Amino acid sequence: MDDPGASAYLAVADFMQAMVLRCAGQPLVRSEVPIPRPGAGEVLVRVAACAVCRTDLHVVDGELPDPKLPLVPGHEVVGRIEESGEGVDGFRTGERVGIPWLGWTCGECNFCRSARENLCRRARFAGYTSDGGYAGYIAADARFCFRIPESYDDVNAAPLLCAGLIGYRSLRKAGEGKRLGLYGFGAAAHIVAQVAQHEGREIFAFTRPGDWEAQKFARRLGAAWAGGSDETAPEKLDAAIIFAPIGALVPAALRAVDRGGTVVCGGIHMSDIPQFPYRDLWQERKILSVANLTRRDGEEFMELARRVPIRIETRTFPLDQANSALGELRAGKLTGAAVLVP
Repeated sequence: MDDPGASAYLAVADFMQAMVLRCAGQPLVRSEVPIPRPGAGEVLVRVAACAVCRTDLHVVDGELPDPKLPLVPGHEVVGRIEESGEGVDGFRTGERVGIPWLGWTCGECNFCRSARENLCRRARFAGYTSDGGYAGYIAADARFCFRIPESYDDVNAAPLLCAGLIGYRSLRKAGEGKRLGLYGFGAAAHIVAQVAQHEGREIFAFTRPGDWEAQKFARRLGAAWAGGSDETAPEKLDAAIIFAPIGALVPAALRAVDRGGTVVCGGIHMSDIPQFPYRDLWQERKILSVANLTRRDGEEFMELARRVPIRIETRTFPLDQANSALGELRAGKLTGAAVLVP
């Protein structure tokens, strides 16, 4: 239900609370910053929930180069439109939308013109090269916003915007094999596992060695097998997706997949991949990465999410506890997704 006082509040308020990154490698700072104004083609969205992504952690910890500073992180945003800039079509005030990582592309380069806008060299990203959703409001290009299935409330919808979307693109890159390994069973993997099982696949979950809780979580979500990343699955896999940012998992996953198998690296950042013997790659095994997402990915996944009853495991934090949420993620203490609620 829309808040009838929202527009009136916006008319008299000039500032909002936000968690701001001022220097990479330092904690976020609770700040009062100006409410952004929507430019041409943009919508101003009042944030209802923003999930905490491992990419946010890479940005805050300085593992991704050249972020906009100062920066409001966050790119798994759900909220309602408060105001529209000139030229916005297809959305109305009060409508609920989701704002993902990919926030703008040039539309002119060979990548954009060949349905590969995720590779656009001039692309802009929410919570990295433009301000994101760890705040009361966010301005976003309306063309890159998505409608959210009504069956998900704000908190449960937020992880769909990256954990779901990047997981979906990774799953499609993995091919149609029936035995799928997931390395790192967190926010993305727990969504992908449910989609993959809906498609008739078997899930083999690999966690940090000794992380019994994550293994129990994977089994609870229907995994055929769950164990540490130092263990061997009971069957050869058709494909594996690596969500954990650990390069050493790449040769481990290559050894786990069968001939012709595919290993997908689903993260934006990973530690260096160690040397491994050619025999682990031989017999037409493949390694590939997933970069960002396209709007088509978003449209396809949101339609799929309408049909598949995905159970989203979340833990909520007040906005001003964003550093605590990031710390829990950094320490591997979360199952599912952390979600900030302003």
